[in-house]
Amino acid sequence: MTWLEPEPFLRGTAWLDGGRPVRADPADLQRLPWDIAERAALPIGVRVEFTAAPGTRAVELRYRAALPAAGDELRALRHGFALWQGPDCLAEVFAEPAEESVVRVGLPGSGGEFTLHLPEGQAPVVRGLRALGGALTPAPRRPRWLVHGDSITEGWWSTRPAHSWPATAGRALGLDPVNLGYAGGARGELPLAEHLARLPGELITLAFGTNCWAAVPCSAPLLYETTRAFLALVRRGHPRTPVLLLSPVLRPEAERTGNALGATLAELRTAMEEAVRDLVTAGDARLALLPGLPLLTPQDLADGLHPDDRGHARIATAVAGALRQAGFVNAAGFVNAASGP
Repeated sequence: MTWLEPEPFLRGTAWLDGGRPVRADPADLQRLPWDIAERAALPIGVRVEFTAAPGTRAVELRYRAALPAAGDELRALRHGFALWQGPDCLAEVFAEPAEESVVRVGLPGSGGEFTLHLPEGQAPVVRGLRALGGALTPAPRRPRWLVHGDSITEGWWSTRPAHSWPATAGRALGLDPVNLGYAGGARGELPLAEHLARLPGELITLAFGTNCWAAVPCSAPLLYETTRAFLALVRRGHPRTPVLLLSPVLRPEAERTGNALGATLAELRTAMEEAVRDLVTAGDARLALLPGLPLLTPQDLADGLHPDDRGHARIATAVAGALRQAGFVNAAGFVNAASGP
């Protein structure tokens, strides 16, 4: 059985650096803060998607991945692979951690399209895949959805990679989500807007702002102008691509507490939303806003900041609904061709 080259099967990829999926332009890392460059090395949201012929019993994946730290209580879960078909998780397989290994995942035998989610946190690199008892071909390409944000977008506190809100909304809408969420980042860094401008995609969602409260404090006027500048740079590469901006979701400690510049998160959120509304009024008909505050309750937060699985599901439902309401995605789940770049 011949190993197949992995690249045609990979989805959720932004850039490849020597065959390794990365989430920032490898030719432009020197302009990024070190923490974002570090997070961009993790292949968050990268998946293997394939069509199996009827009778195919299993898929084998040859991969390299980082080893869990000594004494890690979750060691047995770190090299976990989840097989999905449509909205359903069919199986999870947990391989014994090794720097290079082969994992075998059983298939139902009836054939069809499948998605295999990888152990993102261990920086896996797929080296090859092959079928047992049948044949595999790359799954059809779906419209590419660029999703920029912070740790919430990256999927923190979701129990599995497939449960993050971009992954969940992507399944619901029939899109290929490219996760450009950076834990601790997404503070309106303008070089990232230029990266987005250079990256092909049929649809864009921006979901940043909460780290502008404390990590790198902003005032409301500064975030208003930053939001406009970020969108202006994205528009240089995507003048007609539909863009949805999701303003910060609930963060109880920050809503009424001023940061180092005296701005509450409520004031920062209002500034971002006003920036979007002003741009729409000025004529950007392919820009839409989803206010983040109503989407979650304190009970949806695992740690007072990051949503749990239920919270991620609620964000996914709201984002999918907003994209449909804006006319960016039609009822069948495909990007509206009239709204393309």
